Amino acid sequence: EIGENGVVFIDEIQRKENAGLFLKGLYDMGLNYKFVVSGSGSIELKEKIKESLVGRKRIFLVTPLNFREFLHYKTSYRYIGNLEKFLTVEEEKAHLLLKEYLNFAGYPAVVKEKSLQQKYMIISEIFSSYIERDITSLLGVKRNDAFVEMIRLLASNLGQIVNYTNFTQHLGISFQTLKNFLYYAEKTFIVERVTPYFNNPVKELTKNPKYYFYDEGLRNFAINLFGNVTDFSPLFENLVWQILKEKTFYSAASIHYWRTQNGAEVDFVVNYGREIVPYEVKYVSLEKPAITRSLRSFITKYSPPVAYVVNLSLSKTIRVGNTPVKFIRWWEIGER
Repeated sequence: EIGENGVVFIDEIQRKENAGLFLKGLYDMGLNYKFVVSGSGSIELKEKIKESLVGRKRIFLVTPLNFREFLHYKTSYRYIGNLEKFLTVEEEKAHLLLKEYLNFAGYPAVVKEKSLQQKYMIISEIFSSYIERDITSLLGVKRNDAFVEMIRLLASNLGQIVNYTNFTQHLGISFQTLKNFLYYAEKTFIVERVTPYFNNPVKELTKNPKYYFYDEGLRNFAINLFGNVTDFSPLFENLVWQILKEKTFYSAASIHYWRTQNGAEVDFVVNYGREIVPYEVKYVSLEKPAITRSLRSFITKYSPPVAYVVNLSLSKTIRVGNTPVKFIRWWEIGER
């Protein structure tokens, strides 16, 4: 009834002609309703919704299930509010679930399906639909074979510095086409770019980035490793990036990596503006704390207020100079 509060859900808003003007009109009517509007492709929404909704909208990013959501489902929601109890008491089972997640990741239909064959069919459909609809049709990419091969290259080089020249030569496309393809892949939430950390922001923009995937299962499928992963280290690093991304999403913080000309490297550096915090990632069950030369170099150069070493099992704090170095289990990121 008119006058009562309510919520109206509108899906596939990009199919509405003059969608931006339509939504602006609804808002300006002052109705006692909240409108939750969604669409299948973020770029399509931006292309079709021309009318500005500045000050009238709030944007939410809906991603695949994160690992905590995955664990809650797998444990039948018995540990709501106390998931740490499961992760510490059932450590071996938790590690098996971690491997399962790193193999198949978080698309809900994939998570719910028990059959490996059915999981494969679902992820295959997600991948092909993305290429055929969101990329080929929606964005007008003519060389969809080159685009698919680029996704495979990114998957093969997960967490490694991307050499644009090597990519263009391998794909047989121009530098500008590669940049467009990477832009499309980011704006459709397949990958995200992580740039190096520098004191000089101009340098940061000119150095080559790394790319991480929003869903490890899609990454694995792209290079025929879906359900058959043997090297979990890059995927574990990708998971840590996902957690950091989630923890900093509604803030001004930015995520980077750090590398020197001498080859010293720290996996992630979170820049909070007034302070920077390094994270080193190790897919191992550490028995005692050990500081790598790279992390020590970073601490010596920047004197961060705290540094983290993310691992599978060790929880302990030591100091390097005035900086506490906290060895934490991956699920403790952001908890301390």
